[in-house]
Amino acid sequence: MCHFPGTQENMIIKAEIIAQTYSGEFEERIYDNESAWNSQSWTTIKFTNEDYSEWCGIFRGAQKDVAISEKAKSILVLTSDYLYQLNIENGNLTEIENQPTYRIVTVAPNGEYILADYYNIVKIEKSISEKSRIKSPIKMDMIEFLNWNGKVLNLTCEEFTNWTRKPEMELNSENWELKIKNGT
Repeated sequence: MCHFPGTQENMIIKAEIIAQTYSGEFEERIYDNESAWNSQSWTTIKFTNEDYSEWCGIFRGAQKDVAISEKAKSILVLTSDYLYQLNIENGNLTEIENQPTYRIVTVAPNGEYILADYYNIVKIEKSISEKSRIKSPIKMDMIEFLNWNGKVLNLTCEEFTNWTRKPEMELNSENWELKIKNGT
């Protein structure tokens, strides 16, 4: 039997995008927002609690990404329609952003969220309504996060208006400096 997280002992420890489940397979919670701009798409996220019980959240919008941060005590679910921020302890919706342009989200080793659209990288400050843009040495297009190497996020992009140039870049999550790797 699945239990919604309600106590510190039952905190959510894992969140993953899955295919639509069969009715009754998991307990489900619907996360929706009334809007004329809503798509007909839905994303299913399977949450695993600290006691290894599982339940699903059904979110309005086509799937993009999901990330969890114990330090921020939150979960970010990114769909085509919304960026949802949930409380890690009870799964309750704490904030929502309409029509986000973001494509990807990751969590730095220090627990801070980083989001990217095609052209910009932003860091979440206290909540999704408080973001700061990461300064880049070039105008970027088609940003893709690759992996974490310690406290450094490796990423690639195309240089805007010079699409043949595809520099590898590094974002240091301690000083939030973004630089071109090896000066390429």
